[in-house]
Amino acid sequence: MIKTVIIEDEKPAARKLERMLNEFPDIEVLAKIESVEEGIAWFSENEHPQLIFSDIVLGDGLSFDIFEKISTKSFIIYTTAFDQYTLKAFKLNSIDYLLKPIMDEDLSGAIEKFKSFLPSDQLVNSDDIKQIIKKEKTTLSRILVKIGYNLKIVQTHEISCFYSENKIVYLQTQDRAYPSDFTLDELTDVLDDKKFFRANRQFIINSDYIKNIHTSPNYKVELNFQPQEEITVSRERGKDFKDWLVN
Repeated sequence: MIKTVIIEDEKPAARKLERMLNEFPDIEVLAKIESVEEGIAWFSENEHPQLIFSDIVLGDGLSFDIFEKISTKSFIIYTTAFDQYTLKAFKLNSIDYLLKPIMDEDLSGAIEKFKSFLPSDQLVNSDDIKQIIKKEKTTLSRILVKIGYNLKIVQTHEISCFYSENKIVYLQTQDRAYPSDFTLDELTDVLDDKKFFRANRQFIINSDYIKNIHTSPNYKVELNFQPQEEITVSRERGKDFKDWLVN
């Protein structure tokens, strides 16, 4: 059995996640933890599970505070509605990051990803967890954006490009551009590099939306949906761009 713990301060959300996990016959939920204080106490007194599902924003702080005080070798799948914590989550034993509301297929995918890290003959913690995570790049599949007082989930496959303008990074979709809390450097680390390419200091482009490529004097890319600015691949990135197009 895969031993797991849920860290979630909203009881309905915790119960829902527990019900979803109960659909997996090889997963056992050991405890539901509601706060940083409770989490520090529980992990100090109990054997750590193989897998943790953890919300990030708790009533008395961030769940990161637990794992910065209590060292753990558990794999962690973070669950949250706030994308601004994504990069920090990736650095704290995270093997995946699920944006709320959690979809069945996303949960299944995260669990299968966890299982892929384990030895084939037994389900145990790996002493080399940090090295395993470094080798397995975690990529964003969804981004949460704020529109006035509303939140909207945008799938990364819907995004034609990310671009920087007036120190704000926007994501461009067919409908419109949305501001994000990321920098282009952060996005370069967490986007699927088979789909996304850092063309220059201002743009990251999605290969699925390339409409045309001009080759003289430098590569100029036209996307199906893009802002008014031209997208030119920097000279030093030309060879990498050609290699990326055929990979």
